[in-house]
This record gives sequence, structure tokens and C-alpha cells, in this order.
Amino acid sequence: MPRFLRAAFAFFAAVFLVSGAANASSRVVASILPVHSLVAGVMQGIGTPQLLVAGAASPHDYALSPSSARALQSAEAVFWIGAGMESFLVKPLAALSQDAAVVAFGDNVPLLAGREGGSWEAHDEAGHNGDGHNDTGHSEVEGEHHGHEEHDDQHSDMHVWLDPANAQTMVRVIVATLQKTDPANAVAYAANGETLLQRLDMLDATLRNTLAPVSKTPYVVFHDAYQYFERRYGLNAVGSLTISPDRSPGVKRLYAVRDKIQSTGARCVFAEPQFAPALVATVLEGTPARAGTLDPIGAEIPPGPDAYFTLLENLAAGLRDCLDRPG
Repeated sequence: MPRFLRAAFAFFAAVFLVSGAANASSRVVASILPVHSLVAGVMQGIGTPQLLVAGAASPHDYALSPSSARALQSAEAVFWIGAGMESFLVKPLAALSQDAAVVAFGDNVPLLAGREGGSWEAHDEAGHNGDGHNDTGHSEVEGEHHGHEEHDDQHSDMHVWLDPANAQTMVRVIVATLQKTDPANAVAYAANGETLLQRLDMLDATLRNTLAPVSKTPYVVFHDAYQYFERRYGLNAVGSLTISPDRSPGVKRLYAVRDKIQSTGARCVFAEPQFAPALVATVLEGTPARAGTLDPIGAEIPPGPDAYFTLLENLAAGLRDCLDRPG
């Protein structure tokens, strides 16, 4: 082939690939960082999905921007957790994304029941069965309900991405969905999916090794977001300051959690970067526990295929650093 033809072919191939990537990017929307990361991993080398809830914004009270509304309107595939997590998306999806393949991962993985009250039994004590579920659904502290009462999954814990086994299911669903909406790249999606599944296996083993030394050490979290992570790695969370971050705990609840810290010898109380740490300081006062920080959604992690792995590694490191710290 003459040199000028080779150059022309290379130019038009590059234009085609860039155009294809741009089209793939504009067609796919993901709600929150961990979902976006898994979708981005499946799409690596093909396009980049659009992230709706970025940075420190909370999916519990997010306001959809005009640009996000336009993205939903033109999307061919939308990935989210479900109404119990990103409640702001319920009406826009019904109005704007009627022609898109809309995937709610809460419909694709087993959901754990949301816990009530701020104090729970340890994972191997009364009230839990052998697979980690809470059989009672109640505690001795204020009967508060998790999530958004207007939705059917109001009693379910929707933080499903915090178990790498669930993430593997999510990857398989992402691959199958994108292969249908973009069959021209089906082989690439499948290859990327296999790479992700292998990375998730390695991540799971790493997290288990990191957390094994502190698996029995009791601690308290800011809000009840980590049940899937706790169950996967046999951790000993004994309570939360609030069930959902859009609810402020009352004085009775704070006293009950402080009593739980004292009675269990909880080593740490974990704040979250999106929320003011004043409540944590109040609960810690007069107890030997210390403060740590956990972030279940990755507010400070740059979006991309590696973000999911960084998120879970940060959780494990944050738990280990505080729970295993001498003194």
C-alpha cells in the first residue's frame, strides 16, 4: 500500500475510534463513583461513562443538574443502585430515559435487610444467623427505619457495592447490557469484564488479609453503610450514630451508642468526610475510643476504572489503622 494511502487509512481509523469512543461515552451514564468505576472498567479503551454524583455530593439528597438531565435523556444505558440509594433519580429516569437500558443493581444482587436502631449485636452473636443476616430486624434502641419510606426497598441496605462478590455480579450485568446496546464492541466488553473479575478476586484476597487481624475488634460507624463489607470480612461493628446520613440522631440515640461503646470496649468511632465530625466527638467524650474516618462512596477519589479498588482498599486501611493502633 502506498505511504499516502497508509497515512490516510490511519487518519480515518483514528477519527473513527475517537468518534466511537465519544459516542460510547455519551450513551452511558452511571450514578455514583463505585458504579461509574466498574462501568468505566468494562468500557476501558472504548469510551468513558458520564458520572452523575461526583465528589463529596451525597446520593441521598443530590439535585440533578441540567447537563445530567440531558445526559439521561440521550443515554442508551443507565446504571444505578436503585430507588433506596439514589432517590433523586426515580422521577428523571421515568421521564427522561424511557428508551434506555436502565440497570438497577439492587435488583441483581441479594439485598441485606436494613438494621434498625443504633446498636447491634456482633456478627457472631444472637440475632444473626449463620450467613450474617439479622433475624430480628430490631434492636434495643430507638426503632428507626432505614432509607426512603416511599420506596419498596425501604427496609433494604442498598450499599451493595461494598462486597467484591456483588461487584463481580455487577460487572457481569454491565458486560451483558453494553453488549446489547453496543454489539460492535461486544468482544472488547467481554475481555475487559474478565480482567475486572480477576482483579476483584485479587482485591478480595488482599482485603481479607488486611482485615483478619482486626476482625474481632468492636467499633462504631457514622451511618449504617458497611453491612456488606462487615459480612464479607467477618468484622465486628456494634452500632452506628445514624441509620441514614439524612437523619440527625437524637440525644437518646447518642447516649445509647455511647453506652454500647463502653459495654463492648469499642476501639474506634468512624466519621465520614462528607459530614461534620461534631457528632463523633460528642459520642467519644468520656470513652476510651478514638476517632477514625471511613468513606463508603469515595468522595475524594478521582473517577475511573481504578476508583472502585482504591475505595475498598481505603476502607480496609482505615479500619486496620484505627483498630490496630496501639494505645
